[in-house]
Formats: sequence, structure tokens, C-alpha cells
Amino acid sequence: MENQNNTGKIVSSLLIGAAIGGILGILFAPHKGSKTRRKISGSTKDFTQSVKDKFNEIVDQAKEMSDSAYKSLESDSDKV
Repeated sequence: MENQNNTGKIVSSLLIGAAIGGILGILFAPHKGSKTRRKISGSTKDFTQSVKDKFNEIVDQAKEMSDSAYKSLESDSDKV
């Protein structure tokens, strides 16, 4: 379980780092303001979708772990 927490933290950190790096790269790029704002908007949408996808993945993993724990408890209670 702790391994999954570490994996989630690492992936989240990488996503956040990539988003920040992308935004800083765009801000320092030599483009017109309107073009830069469009690029930032696109990057923000991509980042938001990545966060939503990761969140859904974590929720699915939590459901699987919960179901597994419930089945294990149910099995153990039948033995008693």
C-alpha cells in the first residue's frame, strides 16, 4: 500500500513539474502575447485533463483495494 502512495506522489510531482516547466517555457518564448496566452490555455487544459485522469486512476485503485479488503474480511468472518 505504501508503494502505491509513493508511486502516486512521484507521478503527481512529475505532472506538476512538467506543467510548471511548460508554462515557464512558453512565458519566456519569443511570441506575441495573444499567441502565448493561447499556448498557456492549451497547456492548462492538457494539465487539467492529466490531473483528472490520475485522480480517476487513484480512485479506481482505492476501490479495488477496498473490495479486496472487504472480501478478505468476509472470508475471515466465515472461518470464525
